[in-house]
Amino acid sequence: MGTVALTELLGTPVFDSAGKQCGRVREVALTPQEDRARISNLIVKTKSGPRMLPFGAIGSINGGVYATTPSSEWLVADGAEGLFLLERDLLDQQIIDVHGRKVVRVNDVDLQEETSNNRPLLRVNSVDVGVRGAVRRLLKGVVPMLALRTLLVQLPPRAIPWDFVDLIETDPARRVKLKISHERLATLHPADIADIIENLGPTERDAVFATLDEEVAAGALEEVELKVQKALLESLDSERVADIVEEMNPDAAADLLAELSEDKTEKILEEMAPEERKEIVELLEFGENSAAGRMNTEFLAVSFNANVADAIESLRHFEGGIESVSTIYLVDSRWTLVGAVPLSKLVLAAAAEPLLSLAQEPLIFTSVNARDKDFTELFDKYNLVTLPVVDEKQKLVGVITADDIISLLRAKL
Repeated sequence: MGTVALTELLGTPVFDSAGKQCGRVREVALTPQEDRARISNLIVKTKSGPRMLPFGAIGSINGGVYATTPSSEWLVADGAEGLFLLERDLLDQQIIDVHGRKVVRVNDVDLQEETSNNRPLLRVNSVDVGVRGAVRRLLKGVVPMLALRTLLVQLPPRAIPWDFVDLIETDPARRVKLKISHERLATLHPADIADIIENLGPTERDAVFATLDEEVAAGALEEVELKVQKALLESLDSERVADIVEEMNPDAAADLLAELSEDKTEKILEEMAPEERKEIVELLEFGENSAAGRMNTEFLAVSFNANVADAIESLRHFEGGIESVSTIYLVDSRWTLVGAVPLSKLVLAAAAEPLLSLAQEPLIFTSVNARDKDFTELFDKYNLVTLPVVDEKQKLVGVITADDIISLLRAKL
């Protein structure tokens, strides 16, 4: 077994079962619905027009492609319905390298030669995104193949295994037909997805973002730059945007909607579930540069009479973000802030231990109207991870988290 480059296979002479040269390889095709990696057909350029040669009708590839059937049986290649063509759809195209978490451009494709029942098989092994693939294409037909191969072995390979490649298809109908998804991309950290999206052109960016489920899209949307956020939302209908915004942290969602036009914001809010809409509307009423405008309304609070076992049970059912669970807040029946217990203290405490006995001193908090400078100083002075926000009656209404502070400071750089 060995490998053959796509650009070497293109233009290779094709012979029929009688040994007569009938044409040359014009394209190499996958049928993603059947197998994402196995080559299913060659499109052969003949005097009578392009013909489709099924790979199962190929006996050998050795200095040429030798078919086991007469050329009269090769169907006319009058379209590429359901086919992914390697030269047209992959060479020079942007792809997502999910292993390297970046966007790259394809210079060549490495095909793995295998055999099954004494018949050749070709599978896409990797894509070449380095100088070796570029040089091979530039010098093919210009210098003798032997000399070219001698040069190429001296160039360092830069290839991405096919399993780590996410394809980009901008046509929604074709994307569905070819079963092109971004399941691999969805497994990355939201910040990595955001970097990838920001490095794509507007059309490709919209196409990729449209395939992500609401939870993944929400995480990525919180990480991208504001201008990209707005552009992405403008490309989607209000119902889809509402589904994504509902999955975002309320503070991030409110900040985003505040940047959109009043008409767009109203349409999105109308599509949201009542509970989530109420949270966002309340946050939109506060100034962006106040504690209330920065706070997250998803936090973990239990009665000041609760014990460690009660706190752990509440933690099991908490659906907010992980950044909000580093501290458990203690409140009375009116939600007045009474105390704060670091999550780390629960680890060593007995189940029956009262939470109030574990509360840290002093109790640090800020008011809804505090300015950015005031609560960022509290984070710095007390080395905080979260900071509770109270209203004028000392009712706990939200928390500011460390990532909120980081985002605030980054915006001011």
